Amino acid sequence: MTDFDVRPVAEAERRATMDLLGRSLHTNRISDESWAQYGDSWPAAHKFGAFDGDTPIGIASSYDTEIAVPGGAVLPLGAVDGVGVRADRTRRGVLTAMMATQLADFAARGIPLAALHASEPTIYGRFGYGSATLGKTVWLPRPAARLHERVPVGGDVRMLTPEEAVKEIPGLYHRIGLHRAGMIGRPAEWWPIAHDRLTGPAGSHVVAVHSGPGGDDGYVVYDTVDRRTLDSPDEGAVLKVRELQTADPVAHAALWRFLLSIDLVSGVRSRYRPVDEPLAAMLADHRDARTTDVEDDLWLRLVDVATALAARTYRAADPVVLAVTDGRLPANTGHYEVTADGARRTDAAADLALDADTLGMLYLGQWSATALAQAGRIEVRNPGAVASADELFTTIAAPWCGTYF
Repeated sequence: MTDFDVRPVAEAERRATMDLLGRSLHTNRISDESWAQYGDSWPAAHKFGAFDGDTPIGIASSYDTEIAVPGGAVLPLGAVDGVGVRADRTRRGVLTAMMATQLADFAARGIPLAALHASEPTIYGRFGYGSATLGKTVWLPRPAARLHERVPVGGDVRMLTPEEAVKEIPGLYHRIGLHRAGMIGRPAEWWPIAHDRLTGPAGSHVVAVHSGPGGDDGYVVYDTVDRRTLDSPDEGAVLKVRELQTADPVAHAALWRFLLSIDLVSGVRSRYRPVDEPLAAMLADHRDARTTDVEDDLWLRLVDVATALAARTYRAADPVVLAVTDGRLPANTGHYEVTADGARRTDAAADLALDADTLGMLYLGQWSATALAQAGRIEVRNPGAVASADELFTTIAAPWCGTYF
């Protein structure tokens, strides 16, 4: 018998659960002013709390959105945007109970995929989430780094006022679209806390927009960090790029050219860029594009395996039968035949066997079946099927999320 109950969060409990999440992540309680500005970004919908009587001791929050999968289809997604347990109630089954309730809710509402960014990567595999996209951190030193003369040139870049940044960027993100597997939609409640707070009148971030022949087609959000010290007074500032989104290579090149043209800057740093972004090839000296880190980005969970597998496309290769085991959502457990024409349940013997978290790693194409088999995450029952699975699931462009949540 537990000493807590898990239930939906009521409207009057929104602020208490947001405070709880902040304390579990070691941030300050939200002020009255901040709550008035950003409280609407923390609606009660799709939040489950663990309560000791009327007191919240845990929170598992999500919002409904959509995600692009290989081949261009866009599927409903449960974006898990806040999970925490009060420090004096950890390791008592609170997290497990909340995550089980949340997954059951996704399944009952027909949400085929769920995703999160993991604060502690060792936690979420046991709930069926797998590391589905990677992101790299790049450092471009100034003034050395400059674009190669053959890199496309075109359009204009303009800086927005804070008011313009709040008003214009949501529509521009929507127009750019979910053009890479792993990109997700941003509903109305996402923008105030994740964008407006940083770029609006009270924020420190700068927004610049690229315009091409068809209008606005890209933007960059960045902040400036002063590195000058008493011992290094000429160190200069660093531009920290929070996000850079574009619709085509011309806009992409133009915004990087703009960043590298800003005076009194010692370098440009950007985290969570696509691992296949061709920055090195874009520079006159490719060594000036320094990848300083590669880390996990989006974690993915197939809530409805049959629907998710059937929705994405596959490359031409011999069919492969996957035996999927899902201890949290047993309805997913079974055999699935994957072919160049799609995927479906089958009674055929399995070629490869894997758990739900490993399927999350394989699904968007970030990890190869070969790598996962060598790591012991895929049980190989038919050795010839590994190469076929590599070809079926691989994608030309690496998956990428590009959204903080």
